[in-house]
Formats: sequence, C-alpha cells, structure tokens
Amino acid sequence: MSTPGATPDPAPGRRTLHPASYIAPAAPGHPYRWLTEVPRPGERARSRLLEVGEVVPPVNVAEGLGLAEDGMAVLRRQVLSIDDEPVELVASYYPVEIARGTAITEFRRIRGGTPTLLAGLGHPPVRSVDRVSARVPTQEENAALRLPGDLPVLHTLRVVYGEGDRPIEVSVMAKAGHLYELQYEFGAGQQP
Repeated sequence: MSTPGATPDPAPGRRTLHPASYIAPAAPGHPYRWLTEVPRPGERARSRLLEVGEVVPPVNVAEGLGLAEDGMAVLRRQVLSIDDEPVELVASYYPVEIARGTAITEFRRIRGGTPTLLAGLGHPPVRSVDRVSARVPTQEENAALRLPGDLPVLHTLRVVYGEGDRPIEVSVMAKAGHLYELQYEFGAGQQP
C-alpha cells in the first residue's frame, strides 16, 4: 500500500500524484492537503488564486453539478505550484446554494481548502469520480503551466459528491503530462 500524497517515480523528473487523498478535509487548523502531501522534503507548495465569481459553467461542469441550462455556479480558479514552478491549473465549481454567503465566494485562500470548508458547512466529501485524459493544452494552460513546446497535459474532470450522492464540487484540472502521472488504488471488486 502506498502512502498518501506524492511519491517519486523512477523516471527522472517525473512525479506520481495520488489525487484521491486530496479530497478529504484537512485536520483542524492544517492547510489544504495538496499543499502538505505533494511536496517532497525541502520543497514548498503554494496556491495562487486567479479568479472567484459566479459564472455559467461549461457544459460538462453543469452536467456534473446537475444544473439546468444557463444555471450558475461559483468558480474558484487557481494555480498550484511547487518551489514557484506551476504544477496544476485548477478551476473548481460549486453549487450557488451551497457556496453563496461563504468563504468560497471570497477572493482569498481558505485554510484547509474547500474540502474542509464544505465539511464544516455540513457537506463533507464522500466520494469522487475522476475522468482523466491526455490532450493538447489550451493557450491559457500552456501559459499558466509554462509548458515547453506542444507537450500534452493530463486533463481531469472530477465530480465530488457529498451525502445522498449530491454533487458538491466539480473541478477541471490540467497538469504537465511529461512531469506527472496519477495513481489510483482500488480494492478487489470495487468499481473505479
């Protein structure tokens, strides 16, 4: 069994990430789990918030949240980095009825991340479903991740469900495909 967070990969320069471990709320008073579990010893992880606001999300996000056509969601877009090198561009969307009037709508970092805040609001993350693909980066992803040339990105569409199988978050993530791989673990007989 592997440890949560990130572990070095034998391939030079490549890092293995364990995404399922980051959706759990952080311990009280601790930072967002990605910031503490992904960096290797001596590295410093950071998040830089780019945008917060109510938007009409892309179709795949609206479907994930169960929104009607032209339904609104709260967007939090950020870049996650290690030692000032961008790792991941993340756009996370939340149902307006959950997010409105909370720190999710404020342009500031949230101690423990949104999984911790959602749990505190009575919407703890119970499970997530990831759809992962490799594709050509958009211009925004290329610039934000400082990609050399036309290298592919790993694109993840994650739907996080709370109690009663209610979607509480949909995130669209892109990371450099030549630097990262994703590792998921499943027990025998479990559906991925």
